[in-house]
Amino acid sequence: MNIAEYSIRNPVISWTFVVLLVVGGAVSFLGLGQLEFPEFPIPQAMVITAYPGASPEQVEEEVTLPLERAIQQLEYVKNIDSISSAGLSQITVELLDTYKASEQPQIWDELRRKINDTQRRLPPGVMPSIVNDDFSDVYGVLFNISSSDYSYRELENYADYVQRELSLVDGVKKVSLAGTVTDQVIIEMSESKLAALGINPARILSLIQNQNVVSNAGRVFVEGQSIRIHPTGEFQDIQELERLLISNPGSSELIYLGDIATVSRKPDETPVNLYRSNGEKAISMGISFSKGVNVVNVGKAVNKRLAELEYSRPVGIDLDIVYDQPGVVKKSVADFLINLVEAVVIVIVVLLFTMGLRSGILMGTILLLTILGTFIGMNIINVELELISLGALIIALGMLVDNAIVVTEGVLVGLQKGLSRMEAVKTVVSQNQWPLLGATVIAIIAFAPIGLSSNSTGDFLISLFQVLLIALLISWVLAITITPLFCYLMFSEPAEGMVGDQVDPYKGALFTVYRSLLKVALRHRLTSLALTIAALVAAVIGFGSIKQSFFPPSNTPIFFVDVWLQEGTDIRETEKTLQAIEQEVMKYRQVNNLTTVMGMGAQRFILTYAPEKMYSSYGQLIIEVADLNTIRQVIPEMQKDLETRFPDIDFKFKMLENGPTPAARIEARFYGADPEILRKLAAQAIAIAEAEPSAYAIRNNWREQVNIIRPQFDEAAARRSGLSKQSIDQTMLINFSGKQIGIYRDGSHLLPIVARSPDYERLNADRISDLQVWSDERNAFIPVSQAITAFDTETENPLIMRRDLNRVLTVLADIHPFSEETADSVRQKILADIEAMPLPPGYSVEWGGEYESSRDAQESIFTSLPVGYLIMFLITVFLFSTIRQPLAIWATVPLSIIGIAAGLLLLRMPFSFTALLGMLSLSGMIVKNGIVLVEQINIEAAQASTTLQSAILDACISRVRPVCMAALTTMLGMIPLVFDAFFSSMAVTIIFGLGFATVLTLVVLPVIYALLYRIRFDQTEP
Repeated sequence: MNIAEYSIRNPVISWTFVVLLVVGGAVSFLGLGQLEFPEFPIPQAMVITAYPGASPEQVEEEVTLPLERAIQQLEYVKNIDSISSAGLSQITVELLDTYKASEQPQIWDELRRKINDTQRRLPPGVMPSIVNDDFSDVYGVLFNISSSDYSYRELENYADYVQRELSLVDGVKKVSLAGTVTDQVIIEMSESKLAALGINPARILSLIQNQNVVSNAGRVFVEGQSIRIHPTGEFQDIQELERLLISNPGSSELIYLGDIATVSRKPDETPVNLYRSNGEKAISMGISFSKGVNVVNVGKAVNKRLAELEYSRPVGIDLDIVYDQPGVVKKSVADFLINLVEAVVIVIVVLLFTMGLRSGILMGTILLLTILGTFIGMNIINVELELISLGALIIALGMLVDNAIVVTEGVLVGLQKGLSRMEAVKTVVSQNQWPLLGATVIAIIAFAPIGLSSNSTGDFLISLFQVLLIALLISWVLAITITPLFCYLMFSEPAEGMVGDQVDPYKGALFTVYRSLLKVALRHRLTSLALTIAALVAAVIGFGSIKQSFFPPSNTPIFFVDVWLQEGTDIRETEKTLQAIEQEVMKYRQVNNLTTVMGMGAQRFILTYAPEKMYSSYGQLIIEVADLNTIRQVIPEMQKDLETRFPDIDFKFKMLENGPTPAARIEARFYGADPEILRKLAAQAIAIAEAEPSAYAIRNNWREQVNIIRPQFDEAAARRSGLSKQSIDQTMLINFSGKQIGIYRDGSHLLPIVARSPDYERLNADRISDLQVWSDERNAFIPVSQAITAFDTETENPLIMRRDLNRVLTVLADIHPFSEETADSVRQKILADIEAMPLPPGYSVEWGGEYESSRDAQESIFTSLPVGYLIMFLITVFLFSTIRQPLAIWATVPLSIIGIAAGLLLLRMPFSFTALLGMLSLSGMIVKNGIVLVEQINIEAAQASTTLQSAILDACISRVRPVCMAALTTMLGMIPLVFDAFFSSMAVTIIFGLGFATVLTLVVLPVIYALLYRIRFDQTEP
């Protein structure tokens, strides 16, 4: 008794299995986590170290380099990238692809220990390093809290309240605020008044620091009680600062701070990061979700809580949503359910016309059961519903009935040949169960390079392999258990007179045409094979005309405008300029929402968004419109308007991406020691890129050189005047930027106390030569001119980039949004000229950007590919216990290239990374068809009364319908993905590749089989 007979003779067990699939699948589906993109931690961390007052070169040599050397000692590190700027070191550490997500926390702890150990060896004045490893936090719900009537402090107070409340919602991992502006207590001391009164500024600063400090006054023991002593004297109000007595000891005059200074509370003038929303100042609030949750349900809970908190929102404060991941996920799942229904209908309709209504209903039912079983498997191994897994399910929809089609077709043919239902079922399952298992395993292994890929792209796509593994295995189990049961129940026994009679089941037009074509091909085997090889060669040549790309842009109706002002621009000027740009953008009625970020990129609200690092001259517009077509219309017009209105500003328009997002799609990195030579090389490369019309947003990452003022210090004169370099530096700091001298406590807020000169003094650059510096030796103010001989103006490199301990200057370029060109096609146009540039000894160039990301991903895939293909080949050898038959099957695998090239060229689509995965998966589908065909040839040849010629013809004719139906259902199941930005090239690859390969396999495989076994068809008429 085989398993099919067992299923039929034990209907209670079989129907229990069906009920478990239905109920368990429905429950599992409702319990699956739902996300937009797969969860995987980004293997990067940042080490940020401040070194106030240091030049970029000093930061590089005294901070960045020692830290890089310490980090390099970690065996886990793949790349170290750093930016050294005035007073700040930013180091990005990227891990090797071989380390899993679970190992990252321990690695980051070890990184912190290395940094802490190195910190002690850094020069005085270097602030403690901050290690930020929260790159994986994706704030799927991003709000702007905005108002034109409230101050930043008032906005932050409301944001803090909402943050506290939303962080308590189940499923919320973190609520983060960005763009907050700290209030400062400003003490504006007039230098002229200080000089007239002869008061040492350092004494005033010391008084403020010492009086407004929390210190321990101890306890006193009184009658058994320990009573704490807590003196008064701390500032309870900023006006108390004005009443601070600052006159010199022994002076008969009482001088208060308010006599020479103005004390006020103001927001920080130079914050690191600013937000604006639709033209109003704003604070950004991001909500990230806990691992494995259903973000749709969490999103509902967040919205419900916000509705409950609506009463507390002050009038005039707006809460605008920038990105709503729960809404996006809800739509994606709804679209999948529609695709599932469409796939079931497609299967039923296709089989209705080819195998009958009952077969169509049977296949549709098996398809639903397989999907429900897949949901159970996904729930067990914690695979969420997200872009990749949903795409895998849609890919699987067309493949899940392949095994069932073979079994059902065999049962129908058996019934037509006069076998009883039980005999037909038993015969078909016993003949096909192991070949179908082998074919199924091969189809799974074809996707294994995705699962075995060790880099971040493999982590991103791992759920594709996992879902197909589960789904295809379940489809095989159902094909040999439930499908026979349904065939037994739904198909009737042959008429009594028909039992034992042989009736030809292959009389239709399809079989007649195919028989005639196959006979011609088999009579002219060498000619048929030569024509096929010629078509394959033409396809390979045509492949050279197909543009290459990595990942396509997203369909999400959001685009970005990166705004780069001249390097060195203050954040205040950046904000002023971005406000003017906002007004231009908001004139477009198609713009539904506009978020402006200054100083750095926005909070990561989608996995593929890479926030820009800290630059005071940088801003970004996040623009939301109705749909993708609107973006196509708006971008060209907006780009022209902004570039005309603001000719001195660099704009870069870009789409939201579906895959990894490097700084630019095209990057040429020049390595060397001398910044001047690097800039010359970059200028040559930029000239080459600018000569190519399809290149866009061309720039270098060191930006323009900036001006600096270099006071020339005369040490001898300074000693005679009793001045030191430090005293001069402190005087300039206070008179222009301001110096933090203490902390003012305002409830839970700690506000910095900043001493500086009034605006009329500090905003006048000409006053730098008239400054008065206090001399402790002379106990008086001395003109700065007695120690400074001149104030020279020089230029310096504001940014020094390094990669793996070497200086590197990168030339960046992109392609226009919606351009027919790809990053690779543009790179190919400038490749020869840039690589032909003469480089001095010790200098080199390498390519980064999309080329590097794509190369690394493909290398990772192809590293595991040989093992997968070897296993697939060995399975075919074990199935047939011979070499020639597997060789015949595998010889048909390259035939898919003919269809792939034709499809991509016809639809003018690029060959993307997902198309590569589709091409690899085709090998499993083609081999699966070949196994079914060759196994049937062996079955036919085993009959004593059949010649080998007849066996080949009869086997191919008997398998043409199930092979074509399996291919057709797979191809039609891909149709919904053709319109998906992420999977479109994969869908076209599978549709055209499988279509051409199936037709050619049905003809070429018998031809190769006949040639390998030296079977002639030109002497006899089979």
